[in-house]
Amino acid sequence: MGDIVLLRFTLERFVGMVITMAMVTVMVFLIMELPPGDYADRYAFRKYSGTGVNVTEADIEAIRRDLGLDKPMVLRYFDWIGGIVLHWDFGQAFAFETSVTKVIGDKVWLTAGILFATLLLTYIVSIPIGIFAAVRRGSAVDYGLTVFSYLGLALPNFLLALVMLYFANRWFGADIGGLFSAQYRDAPWSAAKVWDMMKHLWLPAVVLAWSAVAYQIQTVRATMSDELNKLSVTAARARGVPETKLLIKYPARLAINPVVSTIGFDVNRIFSELPIVAVVLGLTELGELLLRAYLDLDMNVAGAILLMLTFAIVFMNFFSDLLLAWLDPRIKLGA
Repeated sequence: MGDIVLLRFTLERFVGMVITMAMVTVMVFLIMELPPGDYADRYAFRKYSGTGVNVTEADIEAIRRDLGLDKPMVLRYFDWIGGIVLHWDFGQAFAFETSVTKVIGDKVWLTAGILFATLLLTYIVSIPIGIFAAVRRGSAVDYGLTVFSYLGLALPNFLLALVMLYFANRWFGADIGGLFSAQYRDAPWSAAKVWDMMKHLWLPAVVLAWSAVAYQIQTVRATMSDELNKLSVTAARARGVPETKLLIKYPARLAINPVVSTIGFDVNRIFSELPIVAVVLGLTELGELLLRAYLDLDMNVAGAILLMLTFAIVFMNFFSDLLLAWLDPRIKLGA
């Protein structure tokens, strides 16, 4: 019976995720339509600026027809979403004169690698430290971690990136910016290139996880402290349950619920902070490309990046729902 309820819960959440994603495509397309003008205006400006050629409205309309931007908005939406669903084709990247798929290329996987490494580091560090701080509440260690948390929330990530780059060059004479060493930057993918990327990935992960770790430590500490005072914990301790087993089985398992429920939020926060950190560290990722696409009014590129980001957030929320149902037996799967 329990398996059937869990399956129904999973299916309901999956259907909800699909419906949400369908609504997201409409919202992203509307955002693509928001900026005044379109790429036809930008193309005409770039091609004829400073040439003395007088560009008329008819010339811009001809460019718009060539680019397919003269179609009604509804028709363009269905062309756009149909190409994505049926052919994994995000359209033409006008500013790059190639397909969007080729433009975003490796940047998708590099950005995904940064996001995953940051999330992994955030939870690996914050959950055990938050639990330890709650168990040692009021101790010198607890106060020290509290100071660290406030510092993490107050210090901007890009400033931390600058500080780390400075000390790396000052003390070690090392260039740790970017995601690859010079010999691998333009080389084809290989095991050596992947290993080189892993050696560089720790820096953006540490910088981007800095504030998230500080926040999640306080979250886990507060929730764990509350769970430690529950009667169920007192009763288990009175039955002689070993302290380590007691902490893991009861309060710790429930204390991480707020962390699990905010995975989607963490993904959004990391991506929001990534562009400026990428500029400081010389990273190749989607955030910087998104800014360029908006400046160029190349809305197919911007829309593809926004769509991937929002899909990632929706999927991570779906995943966190399933993980919460497994972690916390108090959740009603039929609700």
